[in-house]
Order: sequence, then C-alpha cells, then structure tokens
Amino acid sequence: MTVKPRRIALLAAVTAAVVALPAYMAVADDNVVAKKAEQVAPGVTYEKKTISTPHGKSIGHILTVDLTREDVEVGLLTPGPVAATGVVTSLADRVKAVAGVNGDFFNIGQTGAAVGPEILDGKDRKGPVPGKQRHGPTPPPGTDNDSVFGITKDGKTVIDRLNVDGKATTAAGSFELKGLNQYAITVDGVGVFNADWGKTSRKRATCGTDDDRDAPCSEQTKEVEIVDGKVTRVSDAPGEGQIAKDATVLLARDKGVEHLNGLSEGDEVNVDYQLASEDGADLDTALGGLILIDDGTMLDLNDDAATLAPRTAVGSNADGSKLYMVAVDGRSSTSVGATVKSMADIMVNLGADHNVINLDGGGSTTLVARKAGNTATSVRNTPSDGSQRKVANGLGVFTKAA
Repeated sequence: MTVKPRRIALLAAVTAAVVALPAYMAVADDNVVAKKAEQVAPGVTYEKKTISTPHGKSIGHILTVDLTREDVEVGLLTPGPVAATGVVTSLADRVKAVAGVNGDFFNIGQTGAAVGPEILDGKDRKGPVPGKQRHGPTPPPGTDNDSVFGITKDGKTVIDRLNVDGKATTAAGSFELKGLNQYAITVDGVGVFNADWGKTSRKRATCGTDDDRDAPCSEQTKEVEIVDGKVTRVSDAPGEGQIAKDATVLLARDKGVEHLNGLSEGDEVNVDYQLASEDGADLDTALGGLILIDDGTMLDLNDDAATLAPRTAVGSNADGSKLYMVAVDGRSSTSVGATVKSMADIMVNLGADHNVINLDGGGSTTLVARKAGNTATSVRNTPSDGSQRKVANGLGVFTKAA
C-alpha cells in the first residue's frame, strides 16, 4: 500500500458535515445496564448489556479489547477469496480468532464481495466500488465507499480512505486502472483482478453504472490475461474460474475497451497497482463501512440511516488503548435495535468516542466469541434471521494465549 493524499479536496465538505460530540450524546451513561463481564482471553472481554435508547430497550453485545497488550491483535476476517461469503464463526475459526464481528456491506446474492476496500496482513485485497454501486445506507456527506476502519502496522486505530492507484503500460501508451478485485468497475474504466478474487465470474464487474446499481450490463467489454508481463489470453467477454497466482487479469467496460484493443498474445504489458491511503497510514488491516466518528468528531448522518435495525459497529477510545466491537440485536420483542445515529450514541457511551465505523447490520449483525475451554467461537448475539448470515468479511481478535 502506498500513500496518495486526497483529504485537502474534501476538507470543506467534511467540515460542513460534522458537529461536536456532545450534541449527539442522547443516551445517558446510566441507561447502559451492564451484566457481569466474561473474559474470553487475556485482554479480551465480552459483556451483554441492556441499553435504554429513545426508541426503547435493546440488547447490546460488547467485546472490549485491550490494545496495549503485545499479545493481542486485531485483523481482517475473510472466507478466503474476495468474491465469497461465510458465517462469522467460520471466518473466525479458520484463522483461530478468539472473537469477532461481521464486517462491511456486500454484494449479497451475486458475487458476495464487499463494498469497500480490504487489507489483510498488510496486503491490498480489493478496492471500493464506485458511487451508487454500493449496498447499505448512503455515506455521510464528504465520505464515500472508500472509507475504512484501519489498524496500522504499529497497532493504532484510524479512519482512512483507500483508493486504487494503478497504471498499465502497453506499446501504445499508459492508462489508469480503475479498480482492484471489485464487483463493479467504474463506467469507461479498466479494473485489475488477481488470484485473490476467487472462482466467481467477473461479469458482474461490468454491470450497473456509477449512478444505478441495477442498470444493465455493458455490451462493450474486453478481458486480457497477463503472465510474466506478457499477454496470454484475450477475450471479448468477462471470464470466470480461478486466476493463477502468477497471472493478472485486466477487465475493461464501455470506452475502457479502447485501451485493450489491439493487444494480442505475446504483447508486453506492465501492470502496477496498490491501494493509496489518503492520510499516509501504513495499514496492516482495513475494512469498509460508514464513518460515525472520525478523530473525535461525529459526522452528520443521512435520513436513510434512521431505520431501527440490528446494528454492528467498531470503534476506539481517545488514547487508542481500547477497541470496542458492538452488536445490537433488533427486530424482536425484546430488542428494538438501533438507528445508525443512535448507534453512534451507544458507542460513545460505551467508551468508543474517537474513531468509529458502522458495519453491515440487519440479518448480517453477528458477534462471536469463544467460551471457556472451547477452541471454536460461538454466536453471542441473536441474529435477526434466526441463524447466522453468510457475510463477506469481518473483524477478528487474536491472542497469543489462544
């Protein structure tokens, strides 16, 4: 991942969209009724709490992680490929996480890929889809699908923005790459895919537009496979099946096909790409979502964030010593859920008042943690679908003691 500052251009929009924290702290501290905390592992606790909100009573499930401990780490949970899904217990258990929550909004029912960027163990896995190709609530003003909650390589939590910074060079010249392992490529763009994408068809990446996710698929497409800097395959249609580890695939749509026209097997193509950080952070972990609080300032949330539903959020306190992973049950007689706005209030009252991001909710909301003596995680909240939903990614907690 490399650094490519972008925040200056957005400063005015973000400044207009934020307010001081106290104006949103509607949930009083004494309205969070704590149950006895359970130690999941050294430095990791789980609590179930009854939360009183302006909308009624809700049940919250809270993981508190001590980030000052050298034997505790937080990282991305995945099902393996970018274009795949799995239940959160499976995502956690496959990498021996002791606890975790579901992650980003995702392309449900099609590719399964997440909306926003992903970084796993310092490796760039995918970029953000363009504009209204997203799933989930509209981002707050001044933010977009590129917003992430990240963990730096020195263990600090950050809110950042990540975008694909890439270029391909042929004998005819160079052109910009508009995506990395995404279920949607920007109109007239060229995206790059690698082995991380998985076996799923890449056709969905040429469907919809930046302004309409449900628009028809493009009738102008071209795909080129490159191995060791040379073209090995050219096709007029998006491919499917596992991409080889030593191969790179360029997929173009609409006017973007002009960049690939004329390429034949054996032609030389140089491809270079990475996720560019707006703030210069050297990230080890990143996943997308809706920003609630950025560096201690709460953002103004849109009207479509006002629906009561199960919610998931992750955030840190001001000194960065604690991380809070929270799932609020909803859509039941015992727990009304939360709006995105009230979720921000809940996070602040629990102690997460510095960097906070809202993750996928509804039937996706899931919090898991190991029980004493077990080596596998268990679901601790009550998923509103009646069982775990398969999701694109999550955020997990790892301890050396495990």
